[in-house]
Amino acid sequence: MSPSESEGAPRFAVVGNPENRRVALFTAAVRAAGLPAPRVVPWTEVLRAGGAEFAPGETVRLDSPGENAEADLLLRGVDDPTRVEGSARWYTRFLTAVGGLRGGVRLDDPADLAVLFDKRRCHAVLEAAGVPVPSSPTSGPAAAAVGGWDDVRRLMREHRMPRLFVKLAHGSSASGVLAVESGGRGRVRATTSVERAEDGRLYNSLRIRRYEDERDIAAVVDTLAPDGLHMERWVPKASQHGRAADLRVLVVAGRATHAVVRTSTAPLTNLHLGGARGDLDAARRAVEAAGGRWSDVLGVCERAAACFPRTLCVGVDLLPAVGWRRFAVGEVNAFGDLLPRLTGLPGSGAEGLDTY
Repeated sequence: MSPSESEGAPRFAVVGNPENRRVALFTAAVRAAGLPAPRVVPWTEVLRAGGAEFAPGETVRLDSPGENAEADLLLRGVDDPTRVEGSARWYTRFLTAVGGLRGGVRLDDPADLAVLFDKRRCHAVLEAAGVPVPSSPTSGPAAAAVGGWDDVRRLMREHRMPRLFVKLAHGSSASGVLAVESGGRGRVRATTSVERAEDGRLYNSLRIRRYEDERDIAAVVDTLAPDGLHMERWVPKASQHGRAADLRVLVVAGRATHAVVRTSTAPLTNLHLGGARGDLDAARRAVEAAGGRWSDVLGVCERAAACFPRTLCVGVDLLPAVGWRRFAVGEVNAFGDLLPRLTGLPGSGAEGLDTY
């Protein structure tokens, strides 16, 4: 897969899934800038070959390998893309493939990606940099491993966390995330998009469901645990029109350029799980009414992105606490720029431009 080094070689290359909308949007952006279309290097070829080569003059963008059944099989080793299991294998194989990319000018740093795709490591890096994050007993490499539901229950007691999120350490798009609440008399409830089949296999669903039998919750967590788990205190979120709200903020080259409010009646605000876009102007007004400055809110996201200085673009999930006075970073996403029909923030330098 050596690129041509002739005079007509493209300036941009993208490692992605050729049929995917992410690649189409990036290609359109490059062409709109008056440049030749980028060379597309399929993830399936990279994964089979163990890498790819790029010419010295090529600027190389990595895009998500998701939404492609063949790439998913090569990464996770499961025959159904809707299955939840296999994220630890995905992480190892993804980093191996990234490590096999040679040449070119990279927009995504392999060392940064290794942290961004491990929620435990990412949380520790953010916390060490003074970025506000929810408290976590699983942050960093020295934290105790979570072997299953018994460990989750123990850590909930030891850290006085009656409400928390349990996440796959290497998951994305809310896959394997449980919002867990415990109450009196040992009652416990988990809200999640994970569907457990009769044979015990776990599947991603577009429908949010609640498990209220602790045996069912334990079975889900015990199945997820071999892939690695991360736990975070549940931050009660601010709301818009009675719906929980958070923000996805895109930071490019150190500057917050785009932002969207996500709202939901459920703890998971992901748009593909029934969340809806909220009112960004209303969020800004709420911050100012609470005595804050919108620039400081965006500044939290820029500080989070600064922890990954060799990666051009990240999407920061920002959690506003009730009252819009305090904020914490929930996650930082390496492939967090898929925000269709969203144009740049005023004063960002990206006014009128989409995220690509």
